[in-house]
Amino acid sequence: MKLNIIKQRSVWWGISTAIILAGILSMVISTIQLGSPLRLGLDFVGGTRLQIERDCNQPGNCDKPVDLSAVREVMTAQGLGNSSIQLLGQNQQALTIRTKTLDVEQRTQLQNALSDRLGAFDPQATQIDTVGPALGQQLFTSGLLALLLSFVGIFIYLSFRFQLDYAFFAFIALFHDVFITLGIFSILGLVLGVEVNSLFVVALLTIIGFSVNDTVVIYDRVREVISLNPEEHIDQVVDDAVNQTLARSINTTLTTLLTLTSIFIFGGETLKYFSLALIIGFAAGAYSSIFIASTLLAWWREKNGKAQALPVVEAEFSDET
Repeated sequence: MKLNIIKQRSVWWGISTAIILAGILSMVISTIQLGSPLRLGLDFVGGTRLQIERDCNQPGNCDKPVDLSAVREVMTAQGLGNSSIQLLGQNQQALTIRTKTLDVEQRTQLQNALSDRLGAFDPQATQIDTVGPALGQQLFTSGLLALLLSFVGIFIYLSFRFQLDYAFFAFIALFHDVFITLGIFSILGLVLGVEVNSLFVVALLTIIGFSVNDTVVIYDRVREVISLNPEEHIDQVVDDAVNQTLARSINTTLTTLLTLTSIFIFGGETLKYFSLALIIGFAAGAYSSIFIASTLLAWWREKNGKAQALPVVEAEFSDET
């Protein structure tokens, strides 16, 4: 079955536009409510994160889920009412608290107050992380710099390897993938309280590399089809190129997503949202390479009178001579 990419390009563009606009709206709301487009984790803003879990070996200790309002009351009594609190696990017997930087005495006092109100906690399941505000700011700045440098490097590489319009639309596809990932995580931050940390930056860098690789494969085939059939219209060239690489793109993406899904399900809390970011970004990357970068190139070539590398009139004249 041959996929007609160009004929349905308004549909592909509409889907992407709707998802990106929803993400932008979420980022605006998040900026108003939280002060940033995404819910930043401890790595970026600094502070103390306390993760505790009830000791279910004690009789009656885990009969009911943790009462979030009770936790909030304890935090307010400790002068930490603005802290972020999130329940964990299917049975909601664990919770994570992100608050301002606490010293050892303050952490001990908070744990004792929570234990008195909620029941005994398992000391072996307790996790405490503290990041200073200066280090958090440094990690955030370094992450943005890494993203910027990767974009610049990729654009320079594409400009040398392809014509400028190829490079530009491949670059647009990269922004498409990053914005979709950012937008969905902004929505998750508002709805589910999902935070982004330094691993999220690593995920974005990985997404950029995956997406540009897929786009380069399709653009290489477009260039090859043009060289073999210079009189063929750009719409047909793009359709042929995409269909010739479609199986490769789908198979590569599916095998990668299967692995990432396994990590998301079985990899534990640390890797859960890292793998989710990769799942979203890789899926968006495959979509943009097939449906966005290719169709934008065809639209631009047609708009600028370059729909054919060799006009039909010239080809006929050459045959007569």
